[in-house]
Amino acid sequence: MPHVRKSEYQVPSKEYELQYVEVIQRHHKRTPYASNTFFKEDIPWDCTQEGPYHHAKNVNPENTSGVVWQRQSGSQNPFEAKVGPGFVGSTCEFPAITSEGIDDAMVHGQDIKGVYGDFLGFLPASHEKDKYSFRVTSNVITSQTLAGFGKGLYPDLEEHTGWIQDDSYDSLKPGVPCALRDTINSQITKLSGEWGRHLNLTSELRERFNNVSGIEPNDTAGWRTSWDHPYDNMSAKQCHGKPLPCSTNNTAICVQQEDANAIYRLGNYEYAYRWRMHENSTYYSAITMGAWFIELKDHFRGKMDGSNPVKYFHNFAHDGSVAPVLGLLQHDEPVWPGMGSEVVFELYKKAEEYFVRVLFSGQPLKSSTPFGTMDMVPWKDFEAYLYDTIPEKLTELCIASNE
Repeated sequence: MPHVRKSEYQVPSKEYELQYVEVIQRHHKRTPYASNTFFKEDIPWDCTQEGPYHHAKNVNPENTSGVVWQRQSGSQNPFEAKVGPGFVGSTCEFPAITSEGIDDAMVHGQDIKGVYGDFLGFLPASHEKDKYSFRVTSNVITSQTLAGFGKGLYPDLEEHTGWIQDDSYDSLKPGVPCALRDTINSQITKLSGEWGRHLNLTSELRERFNNVSGIEPNDTAGWRTSWDHPYDNMSAKQCHGKPLPCSTNNTAICVQQEDANAIYRLGNYEYAYRWRMHENSTYYSAITMGAWFIELKDHFRGKMDGSNPVKYFHNFAHDGSVAPVLGLLQHDEPVWPGMGSEVVFELYKKAEEYFVRVLFSGQPLKSSTPFGTMDMVPWKDFEAYLYDTIPEKLTELCIASNE
């Protein structure tokens, strides 16, 4: 996905002085989630030369060695046969950032460095660790993305700290239990409404897909209630130059590119409907990522009153994080955020006043709010919008709905 790069970056007029930058991005490309793979895939996916590191850091670094996970399959464990081989004989984790994804992340880091470091002279030096911060979620693919990104941003460093919140309240993932959010999601995706009509209209496409994938029409694992699983399965393959799937029972029956493109369009429609088109989409976005925006406001305020030493803050997250960020800002061209998609928040000072610029795909974000294009929005107006949009008693709403 397009992101901040020197060649397209729009430099504000000289009276605006950059004070603070915060980025939230989706991880880079990966293998599909295990839940999005077929019972048996018709192609291999080999990871013998790559894989996630899992080892502990010791006070004495000479006392530890690196450990790389490789997935075991083909065992005599009787339960293995019940979940299917998936990609037969694969050593991959599903999901895991691939070598291509790591390379993309490194280029992403180089591009950010090219703008905020080389071009603007704003990025802290690598040894000024109190002036920059990275945050990840408990899903290891965000840390794996940081590994590549960090090498591009600060090539002289061999290690980075990824700050992580507890799963029970992580605002970045987000995974805080909230029955109210789940209720709104059920309203958005109810089969008796627009969501169900959209699925019914695409039933012939789904039948063709099921003939290839082997997914049963009465599946209960999410394959028939949205286009999310087929989208992820095929886009992960095509992003890595792999062919579209063919049936393992009849190799002459394959998903055609025309059908794949239709599924990608449907996936984008579903994200647009969930986060922007439904009447409760903005409220749903606010409940989903409201806590993260409250933290963002605190970072801005700390910069303005001098209590926040950090100049650059980077969040490595997921499509389910970036989409509601765009939803709350009411992005007027809603899409499913692709791998590496980023939203950049820049805080500027002009005379004694502060302004916010929001970038998506490297350009000022176009919003359907009264802000229009979010380019030098007065801080007071931006803060007032967040105050009006995010429920004041966010935790109480979620806790009460869970009881």
